[in-house]
This record gives sequence, structure tokens and C-alpha cells, in this order.
Amino acid sequence: MRVVSLVPSLTEAVAASLPPSALVGVTDWCTRPAGLAATRVGGTKNPAVDRIIALAPDLVVANEEENRAPDLEALRAAGLEVLVTEVRDVEQAFRELARVLAACGAARRPRWLDEAEEAWSSLPQPERRTTAVVPIWRRPWMVLGRDTFAGNVLARLGIDHLYAHHAERYPRISLQELREAAPDVVVLPDEPYRFTADDGPEAFAGLRCALVSGRHLTWYGPSLAEAPGVLREALRAAHR
Repeated sequence: MRVVSLVPSLTEAVAASLPPSALVGVTDWCTRPAGLAATRVGGTKNPAVDRIIALAPDLVVANEEENRAPDLEALRAAGLEVLVTEVRDVEQAFRELARVLAACGAARRPRWLDEAEEAWSSLPQPERRTTAVVPIWRRPWMVLGRDTFAGNVLARLGIDHLYAHHAERYPRISLQELREAAPDVVVLPDEPYRFTADDGPEAFAGLRCALVSGRHLTWYGPSLAEAPGVLREALRAAHR
């Protein structure tokens, strides 16, 4: 199989499950695994369609949220097979990962996928629920809204984000409104916006802030196996 991946988390999943020669094209944002030997085909939102076509892949894997429909339609029009995933919760992530790997020709179900399912199925019940706001961007401020994978991940860890029932999936909310919401914690991932100790917490003076790994919060792939432990520790650190 010759596979082009337009999704960083799927790139990591395919690389961890198939021979190195399987991935022939990946996006500029595909950072895992390090040193990946595959042709770069541009960004997730602006892939070089002609470059992908020239690679003559057997399959292009994409995601309905991360990739643009016109680009995927252009690839299909060129005769390429395109598999599009939809991931809104953890269970769906496991199903879609199994579907992608089977379509890519994986000889067997990878061990990391079993370990990831076990990690999420054996989660202890949280002692109490915690409220949060989860910015994903600033200038303008945007937060997690309804029906998101990251929101489901947090909910399973006992974190209820306050915009889970907003009409939009990633609403723009003023900083004043976010502050006045007075959540128990402000969860600040390092992607897509790279929040750091010096860029983000200062906007929420008086509120607890948790800096978390965006890969463990938003990626669905091998990182799912360690995500519960990594995220729980980062969230606990905010309450120390």
C-alpha cells in the first residue's frame, strides 16, 4: 500500500502500525514520528493536490474536520481513493482507527490500539466533577464548544467544559465572558494555539490554569494509550 495521510494523528497511527514504506506523503504538520521519511504535501487546510496525485497513492486518509471538502473532492476527481474519518468521541476514535488501519492493509490489529482501549475502559470514576473553559485560540479567543473529541476526552476525566452545549463547535467568546464564567479550571493546550506558562495564564488572573499537551487532548492515535495518565497529572498540577 502507498498511503498519503492528511491528518497528523492518523500519520502517527499508520507509522506505528505499518512498514515504513507505507506512508509516501504527509502534511507539514505531521510531526510524529520524528524524522518521518515521506514527501511533505503542504498543510491540512491547503494541501498541494497536484503533489499528492503525483505520488500515486493507493489511499488518502483524511478527516472531515481537519481537511477541506474541495481538496478531497479534487483528489477523488483525479481517481484517488479517499477515506474520510469522523471522530467526535473516544469510542468513535477507536472504531475509526481500526477502519483506517484495515484500509491501509495492516496485517493485524496493533498492540497500541488494544492498550489504548484498555486505558480508557479502566478509568476510575472521578471523585467529583470539575468545570472548565478550554481555549484553543486567542486573538480572537475561541474555546471548545459542542460535540468535540477533546470535550469528550475531558468529560471522561471528570472535566465538564462550560460551552459543551453551545450552538457552535468552536465558538468565539470574549475574554471578559470567559473570566466571568468562573470555571474551576482553565485548560490551556499547546495546540492548535501554543499556550505556555508565559502566554495564556496571565489572561485569567485569579483562576486556576492547567497547561496540557495538545497531542494527548486532541490526537487520536498511539497517544491515546498514555493520554489519561498524562492529562490527569497536568490537571492535578493546577490544583496544587
